[in-house]
Parts: sequence; C-alpha cells; structure tokens
Amino acid sequence: MKRYWDTFTQVLMGMLERPMWMLLLVSLCIMSTVYAHRTVWDLPVAVIDQDHSPASRLLIRNLDATARIKMHSYDNLDAALHDLGWRRLFAVLIVPTDLEKKLLSGKRVTIPVYGDATNRLANGQIQQDVLAAYQDMLKRYNMSLMLRNGFSERQAEVVLTPVVSQAVEVFNPGISFAAIVFPGLLVMLLQHSLTIASVRVSLMLRAQGKPPLPVYLGGLTALLPVWLFLSIVLFVLWPWVLGYRQTASILEILLLTFPFLLAVLGMGKLLTECLRSVEMIYLTLSFITMPVFYLSGTIWPLQAMPGWVHAISAFLPSTWATKAIAGVNQMGLSWHSALYDILNLLFLGAFYAALGVGVGLLRDSGRLRTLLKRK
Repeated sequence: MKRYWDTFTQVLMGMLERPMWMLLLVSLCIMSTVYAHRTVWDLPVAVIDQDHSPASRLLIRNLDATARIKMHSYDNLDAALHDLGWRRLFAVLIVPTDLEKKLLSGKRVTIPVYGDATNRLANGQIQQDVLAAYQDMLKRYNMSLMLRNGFSERQAEVVLTPVVSQAVEVFNPGISFAAIVFPGLLVMLLQHSLTIASVRVSLMLRAQGKPPLPVYLGGLTALLPVWLFLSIVLFVLWPWVLGYRQTASILEILLLTFPFLLAVLGMGKLLTECLRSVEMIYLTLSFITMPVFYLSGTIWPLQAMPGWVHAISAFLPSTWATKAIAGVNQMGLSWHSALYDILNLLFLGAFYAALGVGVGLLRDSGRLRTLLKRK
C-alpha cells in the first residue's frame, strides 16, 4: 500500500507542479466560442420581389421578423446567384409575379428558393423559416377568402386548423444544434486528453523497469482527481458560462464521468501495450480522434448507422458517455436511467484492461513475436 500511495502522490504532485492539462481548458475556450450564441441567426438571404403586392410584402416581413434570417433585397437573379456562389448569401428567394392574384383565385403558387446545401445547418434553419412564413401567409389569405364566402371566424378556424397541436421539444428545449453537439465535443476532449496522459504515465513507469501492480495502479489513479476536476469544469461550469440548460447536479456528473474515466484508462492500457512508443501513440490518436467523434453518435444517430458500424461504436467509451451525460444533463433524465450506460463503461474498462494485460504478458514473454513470425 505504501508503494501505491508513494506513486500516487508523486504522479499527482507532478501533474499539479506542471499543469500541462490546463491546456485542455484553453482548447475548450477556443473551440466553444463558436457555440456562444447557441444557435444560428441573422443568416443573409436574398429576396427578389417580382410581385410587389401586399401578399409579397407580408411574406418578406414575416421572414425578416425571424431571428435566423436577415433579408437583403436584390433586383435581378444573376446578381443574387453570384453572391450565393461566393458565400455572401445562404439562400435566394424569388417571389413570383401575380402571387397575390393566384392566392385570391385559389390557384397553386410555387415560390422558388435557391439554397446553399453545403451548409446543412444554415440551410435547414432557412427552410424551416421559409415554410413557416409561407404557411402563415396562406392562412391569413385563406381566412379572408372564407370570411368573404359566408364562413364565421370560428368555422374558418376549424377548417384551417382542425387539430390544435402543441410541439414539446424532448431534447434540450429552447436550445438548438449547439447543445446537441456540445456534450459530445466535451466527452471527446476528456477522452483524448486522458488517453494521452495515461499512456505517458504508463511509459514513464515502464522506463524505470517493469513496475509492480501497486506502483502501476498508483500512477494511473493519480490522474483521476485531475480529470474529475476537469469534468466539473467541462460539464458544469463552462456550459453555465455559455448559458446552456443543465439538469444534473455536480454529484450526478461525477457519478457519470468516473466510470467513463475508468474505461478510458483501460483503453489507454491496451494502447500502451500494443504500441509502447510515444510517437506511435500520438500518430495513432491524431488519426483516430475524428473517426471516433463521428462514431460516437454525436454527429450521426447510432440507429442510422450500419449494423457493423454500430457494433464498433459500442466498443468506444465516448459513445456511452455521450449518451449518458447528454441524457441526464441536457434531457432531464434521471441518473438511474443511465445505469445501463454506466455498466457498459465499467465493462469496457475491465475488458480493455484485461486485454492490455494479456498483450503485455505476451510481449514480455516473447510469445507474441513468435506467433507473428509463424504467420
């Protein structure tokens, strides 16, 4: 036990004396500045009004009143498409001739919209606002037509809106795309930084000779207090600074991140035994970090992935950690709902650690090299 505490204290004090891990907070500050507004707004959209009627002006006012669109008037389509190609605009909307006349006569109206589909987020937001503004305009004109044809206001409301619906946002109400991606980004920062730190500690201990188990455990567990502190900053303090909705307490965050950190330490043990070189570790992590981010289910839902890709993602600690932390801290789920994710994280930690120990024993005994030569 003395050797464990001696190593634990030595590694922990070394981390505190040279707090290179604080660079993670600097990286967090720089990366998360893009999410400071929490959603997109004032997207420049060109409008070419070929009708100049009350209906066209109503549509343009409705669009300009939205927080996500800022209308810019253009005289011709060529100039608008030119600016769209040079990314000065996100979309071009054309109000066709005789818009109001067709609406009053009950004819079908098509409003062409040219969008920059290379930016999925902005394009999707603009599409939603255009549809909402168009439907609002149609409702007003349909209401006036029905009132003129003898319908009462109540009858017209029932015909136009037979079912009164209310949309309740299940995930992170009130906040858009940034709050969905943000937890996954924070999980990846913790996973990447702790993997590097655990590998460096393991290689440092191995450089002093083959360390006994208490020494090895003392060096790795000394990383836990530092990364638990970082998890509080990443999942509690910094989202609060940015104004994101949070529903989990500090204790719940620690209960969720602790098994995640254990799983990452187990994965770090396996990487150490497989590579045993700082240069190879850095090259490997720089290559796999972005694929792991995509496989974790943050950018693309796990259910939409092919079965074999989903199976690979299930062996990544970040997949379960993102699901658990986002569910409890953003969706308002109870801590007990994440027990399945926690059990998976504990299983991954034990699985990777056991696999790393097995690979290490084979390499130290020379059997792995013999097996590779036979093949």
